[in-house]
Formats: sequence, C-alpha cells, structure tokens
Amino acid sequence: MLDYHILDVFTDRPFSGNPLAVVLEADGLEDWQMQTIARQFNLSETIFVQTPEDPAHAAKVRIFLPLAEIPFAGHPTIGCALLLADLRGLTGALVLEERAGLVPVTLGTGGAPVAEFTAPVVPFAVSMPVDVAQVATALGLTDVRGASVHEGGSRFLYPEVASLDALARARPQEPAWSALGAAGLPGKMWVWCRTGARSVQARMFAPGAGVPEDPATGSATAVFASVLMQAGALADGETEITVDQGIEMGRPSRLRLTAVVRDGALVAARVAGQAVRVAEGRIRVPERRG
Repeated sequence: MLDYHILDVFTDRPFSGNPLAVVLEADGLEDWQMQTIARQFNLSETIFVQTPEDPAHAAKVRIFLPLAEIPFAGHPTIGCALLLADLRGLTGALVLEERAGLVPVTLGTGGAPVAEFTAPVVPFAVSMPVDVAQVATALGLTDVRGASVHEGGSRFLYPEVASLDALARARPQEPAWSALGAAGLPGKMWVWCRTGARSVQARMFAPGAGVPEDPATGSATAVFASVLMQAGALADGETEITVDQGIEMGRPSRLRLTAVVRDGALVAARVAGQAVRVAEGRIRVPERRG
C-alpha cells in the first residue's frame, strides 16, 4: 500500500483548478504499475515521488497521463512541490528530477502557498507547416486566426481564436482531429484567445492521451512564451502574462507566466500557481496476474 494525496492545482479554492494525484514513496514501482495506478485515478496526470539521484534535490518524479508517461508537466510540478514543502517543512527553493531534466521550483513566502517552476527546456518554435483551415475544422470552428507548433519539454499546437465565444464552442472533431495527427502535428492542442494586453484565456485538448480536456496546463503555458516571442510580443526583460483556463469546464484555474528575454532571445519561461490539498489515502500496488 502506498500513501497518496489529491490536490487541486492552479487555484486557491478546493474543487476548482486541475486535480492531481501524488503517490509517495514510489521507489521500486515498474512502469506498468505506475501506468495502472494513473489509469485508476483517471486524472489528467498522476505524479510518483521517488528517491532523488542527487540527495540535494527534493525528489525524482515520474509523471503519467491515464494512457502514457510524459517527461514534464506543470501542474504536477507545482502540486508536488507544494505538497513536499508542506510535508517536509521546506522553504525557499527545491529541485525535482523529471524525465525532461532538472526542474527548479521557487516557493513563495507568506500568505497562501505559491510555487513557481522554471521550464527545464527553453521553449522554441518548431518549423512545421500547419494548415489553419484544417485546424479550424478539427475544432469545429471557422474563426481561427492562426496556428503554430512550439516545444519545451512537451510539444503543443497553438491555435489562436478571435473571441471567447469561439473558444467556448471549440471541440475536437473527427475525422479531422485524427487527420492532424496523421499529418505529424501534435495531439495536444492549446487553444487561446486574448483577453487583455497581458492576459489570455485558454483550453487544452489531448483526447489521444486520455485527456479530453485539461483544466490547467502548466507545461503548455510555459511553452506559450515561444508563441509570444514568435509574434514579436515580448521585449527584453521579464513579461508577466495571466492565463485563465478551465472556465468552460467549471474548473477555473489561474496561471502566471513570466517570459524572460535577453538580447532579443527567449532565455527562460517560468510558471507560478497555488494548490490546495483536498484528499489523502492509501492505494494498493498493482500485481501482475495471469
């Protein structure tokens, strides 16, 4: 039996934000066992905490969607860091060893607990042709302004829509959605709309990974810095962007993106958010049968 905690991430209110399962003392679990547990929780992501390779780090972690492992994700990073800080009395900063690399996390001081991670890979644009009309069809829309592919530990397709009404109407549509994958485009789509000079609202769809829609996607928010950089929307220095996600799902989430630009180049992306604990318990380690 292993101890686990459920947190709602990128929110300060229980039963909103993005739910996360954190499984503690997960050393020795095989890949199939972690995948089985992730399917059992059936949340967008489950993170498994293991002994770090470097004792100076807080933990080595493995992150699983219901159907696959991923090298890095934002809301598991934030939720896990805040949980470990709470359980262990950690302050200041910590490092998580993720498959994508070392992820430094800064812990906020005073007031509500806040954590901010630095993306392990500086986001960058992927040179890949995108048929905007095909993307619009895959979303059931006609008003998609543009779309591009960007990467930073994970790869996403970023369509921009013209209005919140269009954002609310977006839904993955077959067979057009599968046709995008057949053309080599990412199966994770972060659809966004401008809501202010320094704010956007977004939705993220990844049905092929077992995530019909994600209430808050920290990794996609970090990679979004590359979208802004490509659009010429970032000046030298630090630019903060507020991202609202999960509104249409009834799971409102708020993320803060800080894009760092030096000498005209994006050099770092940081994402901050809060988390609240909502449940805890024990789960049986799966045993192979037959």
